[in-house]
Amino acid sequence: MAVRGHRDQGFSRLDWPHEVTGVTIEARLPTPYGHICWGYDDPAAFDVRARSYLAEGLAVGEQVWFVAAGRPETLLERLRAVPGFPEALRRGAARIVPLTDAYRHDRIVDPATQVRAYAQATEAALAAGHTGLRVVAEATPLVRTPAQLDAFVRYEHLVDRYMRTRPMSALCAYHRPTLGDRTLAELACVHPQTNSEDVLFRLYACPPADGCAAVAGELDPSNHDLFATTLDRADLRPVDGRLVVQADNLRFIDHRSLLHLHEYARRRDATAVLRTSRSAPARLVELLQLSAVHVETSR
Repeated sequence: MAVRGHRDQGFSRLDWPHEVTGVTIEARLPTPYGHICWGYDDPAAFDVRARSYLAEGLAVGEQVWFVAAGRPETLLERLRAVPGFPEALRRGAARIVPLTDAYRHDRIVDPATQVRAYAQATEAALAAGHTGLRVVAEATPLVRTPAQLDAFVRYEHLVDRYMRTRPMSALCAYHRPTLGDRTLAELACVHPQTNSEDVLFRLYACPPADGCAAVAGELDPSNHDLFATTLDRADLRPVDGRLVVQADNLRFIDHRSLLHLHEYARRRDATAVLRTSRSAPARLVELLQLSAVHVETSR
């Protein structure tokens, strides 16, 4: 169901059921991981969500990180309401990480390098006896310029692939008034979960990670250009000449988006295999003679 309400408190336009109690939202994903884009207007509401998310991680034995700009002692004050947080800090189950330590905020992020850093942190958490790594990252300062945004969206998709295979999860927070709705949409649409009501589609990783992506929501004339940009940033690599797009949770796709998918596959000398339970895409592909798109319809 779609959950309506304040932007800082409700998921919307998602295809999985949710339970909502205040700002605590449990998402039942197809695989046991979570990668959430959290757009917020009110910093206090974000802090409530961050505390809840970190408390959930501590309860299941994960190591939790809070990554944000500011002095460590100031960040600690924002988290004192998390049950057991000071003790978790002392025993290494929780960390407060200044943004400048987790990312080079004065430069454009290198997607592969950043994913490797979180992979190393995840393996270190496992070696220390934790069940995984859970991160809240307030990343607004990292996406203020077009070049920063382009690289960071690429990183978000790449780390999403990593999370599909290893026990890392993240809540990526962005301040909407600072960035604007368009920038937030570009970030939100590469997360499998978001609380942004204006994001009609999401493109995210699915196993096997290489050459495969899932698309959910709706692709219509209002967002086909964003879909094309997002495909380019995701940089899917063909496997045996195929790019697999899992679209069981895609409710609608128009001809422009199919044309983008065709051109994307053609530039990579590949065939885009669109897997869907709907019959309309196959008819459109045949009508438009899109030789680089093959529709597999499940019943």
